[in-house]
Amino acid sequence: MEQEKRGLVRPEIQYSVRDANSLEPMTGAQADHLKTLAEEVHEPDAYQQGLSRREASHRIDALREKIRICELPPHTG
Repeated sequence: MEQEKRGLVRPEIQYSVRDANSLEPMTGAQADHLKTLAEEVHEPDAYQQGLSRREASHRIDALREKIRICELPPHTG
């Protein structure tokens, strides 16, 4: 499967609503993806061991949004 620009968005990783609402520990895939995103945006503190699936999902979403915003063209006025 072809990766998105810079390999940041991995469409093959899908987290279900059940996983996002779970208080169980984050999955290995979530940990790997969160760590990669945190390194990409130079926010190493965004990755922490021992997060719940819910918190990992929230952090992944927030980092993806930061990346998306940074990739938007600059505003012209």
